[in-house]
Amino acid sequence: MKKFLPLLILVFGLFYIFFIPSEPIGIKILFKLIPMLLILYFAFSLKPVQSSKYRTLIITGLFFCMIGDGTLIWFVIGLSAFLIGHLFYTAGFISSWNYSNKRMLSIIPIAIYAFLMCSNITAALIDKGDRGLIIPVIAYTIAISTMVFTAIMTGNKWAIIGSVLFIISDSILSWDLFVQTVRYNHELIMITYYSAQFLIARSILSLKSTA
Repeated sequence: MKKFLPLLILVFGLFYIFFIPSEPIGIKILFKLIPMLLILYFAFSLKPVQSSKYRTLIITGLFFCMIGDGTLIWFVIGLSAFLIGHLFYTAGFISSWNYSNKRMLSIIPIAIYAFLMCSNITAALIDKGDRGLIIPVIAYTIAISTMVFTAIMTGNKWAIIGSVLFIISDSILSWDLFVQTVRYNHELIMITYYSAQFLIARSILSLKSTA
């Protein structure tokens, strides 16, 4: 079954994205979680030669992101679960840190991104009177930006592409939710999200160093 897991993830992911209606919410959440359960099982099936610590941290991150998927209808709870997931991803990437000056420069565009996103979303939240969400959103933006930076510092192409897709997915979600409606938001968010999680899971087999 292992060799068919990527195909199953693709099929169930596309089925959720394009065929599951928004109501009833229970059915929607169930089908949203199936691809993540399959990705989690896929990660469990991978046996890295170098570092079991990296594998454990990534799998734990996947688990918390799956919890976030199921609880995002309660925004702060879901956001908190995703934040914890990013912290585990970050710890995993740090455990596989592979320093280079070139990769270190990535901190500049990432910091610019974080500043611009925080500025725009904060302004939108103030306009809407949702000041209570400002700190959670800023904390999450910092967490996911740090996750992307540490992924880049691993030199692991799967982790890098996965983390970049993750921040693209969350940027579309945040912009659509707080700033301005994004056309085809659901499709764009979920395609990049499932792709991100699958690639981060796949990075388990491409470790650069042990911890």
